[in-house]
Amino acid sequence: MDLQKLLTDGAILSGLASLFIVISLRLYPRIWLHDYPADIQAAVPSKTPQEKKLSLLWGIPFMLLLLAVPLFSTLTLEQQAGGTIPFWTLFLHAFGIVLIFNLFDWLILDWLMFCTITPEFLVIPGSEGMSGYKDYWFHFRGFLFGTLFSAFGGLIIAVVVYFLSNW
Repeated sequence: MDLQKLLTDGAILSGLASLFIVISLRLYPRIWLHDYPADIQAAVPSKTPQEKKLSLLWGIPFMLLLLAVPLFSTLTLEQQAGGTIPFWTLFLHAFGIVLIFNLFDWLILDWLMFCTITPEFLVIPGSEGMSGYKDYWFHFRGFLFGTLFSAFGGLIIAVVVYFLSNW
């Protein structure tokens, strides 16, 4: 396991994905409405058809980013080792990269930015002052779900890289 590569590529993913999230939140905060706490979602109108399209237009590249960086990192790890890396090492590497972003998302974006600082651009009009903006438990549950996503993504990436290198 190359810990330096894991940490570096995890930091790269965290930086790129966080930049993507913050830019999209500043431009179109309602495209993330489905990721807001339930009380906030209930207090504002549902997404418009245009917002649903924007959610898809921003969501697809975001999900591709979350898979592409760890896939590229795991492929290059395998190549640097000359194809001798065991499957579980590939899995832990890919899982670790996504998990680093998940940790950053939870602690920095969710707990610090969303819950503690709560900049105006995050507040959906009509939901000002709602308790959901300070719901740390909601974001911890999101982190747990993100950990499952990290494991599932890491597994898929490890399978792809393992079979590509052993084919």
